[in-house]
Amino acid sequence: MVASVKVFDNSLEKLRRVQNNLGVKIFTSLLHPKILQKALQTADVAIGCLWSEDGRSPAVVSEEIVAKMKPLSIIVDVCIDQGGCFETSELTSHNEPTFIKHDVIHYCVPNITSRVCRTASYALSNILTPLLLDIAEAGTIGNFIWENQPVRNGVYIL
Repeated sequence: MVASVKVFDNSLEKLRRVQNNLGVKIFTSLLHPKILQKALQTADVAIGCLWSEDGRSPAVVSEEIVAKMKPLSIIVDVCIDQGGCFETSELTSHNEPTFIKHDVIHYCVPNITSRVCRTASYALSNILTPLLLDIAEAGTIGNFIWENQPVRNGVYIL
């Protein structure tokens, strides 16, 4: 399918990583309100997935911007677990996953992966299995951490 994908983030480093890892050119931009608003006005689908360390996602898309989106465009608020990044987001469930506000379809189900638990389990095992095999080859978890600087940088032990 031919799609125009635009990725916004507040980290220039993450945006560069996305550009480099995908192998195809996509539009990337820092979270600048005017550029984001212009992109959302023409978007068919907007997926919000901001994560916050303090447990509450910032609402970066105001209700005013949502009201200017195309009729029957779709919002998927993946971070609804943390409050959502669209001001118009409201918690929904798998039984009633969508609602319409300002002629925009909202999908705000927390824990989306629970609906596809087998696929989520496969994805998780694809990440963890090689890691567990590497730990086994190292002999101990201590050796594994010592031999792998990226892992060592991400581990905090008291």
